[in-house]
Formats: sequence, structure tokens, C-alpha cells
Amino acid sequence: QVQLVESGGGLVQAGGSLRLSCTASGRTFSSYTMGWFRQAPGKEREFVAAINWSGLSTYYANSVKIRFTISRDNAQNTAYLQMNSLKPEDTAVYYCAGTKGNYWKREEYDVWGQGTRVTVSS
Repeated sequence: QVQLVESGGGLVQAGGSLRLSCTASGRTFSSYTMGWFRQAPGKEREFVAAINWSGLSTYYANSVKIRFTISRDNAQNTAYLQMNSLKPEDTAVYYCAGTKGNYWKREEYDVWGQGTRVTVSS
């Protein structure tokens, strides 16, 4: 079973950038579609971005399209989320997750990290 650990969160001013990392243990990382989700206080966890096993297909929520870039390095068992032009509304706990199902269905992700907090100040 794959285990995921996120890092890279922190406090940043609006307009700034952060890069989140998600490092996986286990030898099956490359078989998973990897996704990033976020959960703001008082809100449901929402889809942010996903990348298929090869890295050739990426998907984004409309709210982050153009500003965020998801990528992966299967040799390093790591997925990334580059976040640019950050806005206060991007403030949330960010989770990486893995699925062998449909990337847009949160319930089909069966491996989750513990989350990393991102705070964007205005």
C-alpha cells in the first residue's frame, strides 16, 4: 500500500507562489493517478488538480486553471503542485491523494496524505 506525505505549505502573501510536494512510499506510485484536493475552514474538500500515471494528462478545477500546475516524477515517487498568483481564497489544507479510478470522483481516491496548510494573506 502506498503512503503519501505532503510538504511545502506555509504562509505567503497574495500574488506569491508555493510548490507543494507529495512523496510516496511503496513501489506502485507510478500506477496511480495523483490528485490534489483542498479543504478550507467550514467547507467541503474540493478537487484542485490531477495527473495521470504517465504525466501526459492533467486536469484542473476552473478556479486554479492557469495559476496552478501539477506534475510528477515517477522515478522520485513524487507529485508536485506549483501554485502561482496565489489568492486569499486559496487558503486551505491541501491534500494529495491517489486513485486507480476516475480522477474527478473524490470517493475513488483510496490513498490520502495528512495534508499541508497553505495560508495566503491579503
